[in-house]
Amino acid sequence: MKSEPDVYSIFDLERQGETIWDGVRNYQARNFLRQMRQGDLAFFYHSNTNPPGIVGLMRVVKAEVADPSQFDPESDYYDPKSTPDSPRWQTVMLEFIETFPNLISLSQLRSQFTPEQLMVVKQGNRLSVMPVFTEVADKILAMKTCQYGS
Repeated sequence: MKSEPDVYSIFDLERQGETIWDGVRNYQARNFLRQMRQGDLAFFYHSNTNPPGIVGLMRVVKAEVADPSQFDPESDYYDPKSTPDSPRWQTVMLEFIETFPNLISLSQLRSQFTPEQLMVVKQGNRLSVMPVFTEVADKILAMKTCQYGS
């Protein structure tokens, strides 16, 4: 799950303990959010920074949450076609697990995985939420304590 650190960072999540992952307005990313279940783990990825990369880990504490920003006319994410009876945008509530001792940069991920293995390494991929296969997740977790050049 991607966020720009100047908008919401792993450090914000660590300070707050948990958060709702609101504001996702891409249908494919929303569908990935809909597939998430309580107890699922998720990587926290800092995007639009130098270098971008995975900075930590979080866990889904509540799934199938209606994104409240879709109902707020003052929100940048307001959707007038969405109603509380039939919300168009679902999300999840997440809790902080850990900040990694070393960022796992996008270039490191590209050196280890193909776009078929890990969607985030695909050139031009802009999705903020993407699934990660278990075997790939295990390899990423093993990378978190390694020191690499970015």
